[in-house]
Amino acid sequence: MYQKLRIIKAGGKLIDDENRLKRFLRAFARMEGKKILIHGGGSLASRISRRLGNEPQMVDGRRITTADDIQIVTMVYAGWVNKKIVAALQSYGCPALGLSGADAGLIRAEKRPVKEINYGFVGDIKKVNGKRVQAIIDQGIAPVFSAITHDGKGQLLNTNSDTVAAEVAVAMSKYFETELVYCFEKPGVLRDSNDDNSVISVLDEAAYHKGKRQSWFHDGMLPKLHTGFDVLKRGVATVKIGNEKMLENDRQIFTQLKL
Repeated sequence: MYQKLRIIKAGGKLIDDENRLKRFLRAFARMEGKKILIHGGGSLASRISRRLGNEPQMVDGRRITTADDIQIVTMVYAGWVNKKIVAALQSYGCPALGLSGADAGLIRAEKRPVKEINYGFVGDIKKVNGKRVQAIIDQGIAPVFSAITHDGKGQLLNTNSDTVAAEVAVAMSKYFETELVYCFEKPGVLRDSNDDNSVISVLDEAAYHKGKRQSWFHDGMLPKLHTGFDVLKRGVATVKIGNEKMLENDRQIFTQLKL
């Protein structure tokens, strides 16, 4: 019987809200058992880019990462945001280790091929070294990953943080019973994106496809749902979606995905 491991992904808007971030980190620190935290960078990288006279370029909500951008996002995601989170977790009594995918070769990616769009220095994950991550966890340390990866040839890459969380969860399912939790500002997957009381408590794949056809879901939720069902087919035991309150109380409303 595998031990349980929870992989918690903190969404960007949660990172941007100081009060909610503190509540989230306190709840994460109090969680018993083995755990991993994965975070994005919120809007800070875009704000700093603009201060430096570098207007961010976005296509369908995804950042084009130029040579200048990869320097900025690395400084923000793997630097300020990551270490701010790690320092806060230490203050709450949680031994945490801030990491990027480049550290110890933990997450290797390759630069996304140029097709209709050139995304620049954006990385698609090829391998997560689960055995090395397991060694960290077994020391009683909570790894805290930013979404910066590397290609094994010295190039840092910007990778979608939801994808990082998903691939880490799949890799760790060889060693643990893994639960992937997407934690963001909403209480779960909503049938009506304008009504926070319309949380779908259990969403199976058939209902997901029906909801897509009938436009139930906010566009930003669709990649999480697609990824969530994908990892369930690849060995992850449980996928949940909700806000920081679900870490404090198991009876809190959230959405659980089912095949």
